[in-house]
Amino acid sequence: QIKWTPLLVLGYLFYLLLGAMVFQLLEKQAETHFRDQFQLEKLRFLQNYTCLDRQALEQFVQVLMEAWEKGVNPERNSTNPSNWDFSNSFFFAGTVVTTIGYGNLSPSTVAGQIFCVFYALFGVPLNLAFLNQLGKGLNAHLITLERWVQKPGRAQVVQTLAVAIFLTTGTLLFLVFPPLVFSYVEGWSYGEGFYFTFITLSTIGFGDYVVGTNPNKHYIPVYRSLTAIWIVFGLAWLALVFNVGADLMEKFLQLKWHKPDLSLAEGATIKLEDEPEQPRIHIPS
Repeated sequence: QIKWTPLLVLGYLFYLLLGAMVFQLLEKQAETHFRDQFQLEKLRFLQNYTCLDRQALEQFVQVLMEAWEKGVNPERNSTNPSNWDFSNSFFFAGTVVTTIGYGNLSPSTVAGQIFCVFYALFGVPLNLAFLNQLGKGLNAHLITLERWVQKPGRAQVVQTLAVAIFLTTGTLLFLVFPPLVFSYVEGWSYGEGFYFTFITLSTIGFGDYVVGTNPNKHYIPVYRSLTAIWIVFGLAWLALVFNVGADLMEKFLQLKWHKPDLSLAEGATIKLEDEPEQPRIHIPS
């Protein structure tokens, strides 16, 4: 029996190296262009405003960067809504317990930072338990549908159909339709909305796109709160999808690299015929 764990480790490292090379190929040239463009704009600014020297400009840019890191948008004024009103705070709490962590907003006070640590310490396990129960509820519907059909030969068909309906419905509700809403409300393209949707639900959370942060748009008060609720249910669905994908990958590796024991094949077949078929979607405990 060949051990596939070393091959999995090598494949994982190769996948990371491949991603690094592709990202470098796609993004490095654009970064260089933007960096050169920024330097040209800075030189033009100094030429137009001769009363301002380079050191003063660098200090002002530093102030802008610090303001951005503190969650203050330089384009906003004092009349804009606070970053820490209830709707935004509710959205931030959701990004903490779901470990999305966009990075565009973070507590700046010592008391807020300490509270955030303990809030996440208890909130992350609570969120995982909640998503686990929610995933079990979704899986229970598939098991109920599977038991509804008792005729021989139909269980596999219904199970496949149920999984297909589950994946199709979830894809429409969490990956296809939401980018249309975000494109309309935020002014993004559909590709940008789809990118934000997947990066959010997968808890990658880069923070380059965040809903409800455009200072030139007027949002309804519950917009970000509704988005947070959508994120919770989307997380449960995508976690199930990732779990099924991981389970299929493990089974593929076992079939690919594990040689079956022929002496036990007959007994295993008899045992499988006697026992009821188990659901193929597993929820991690």
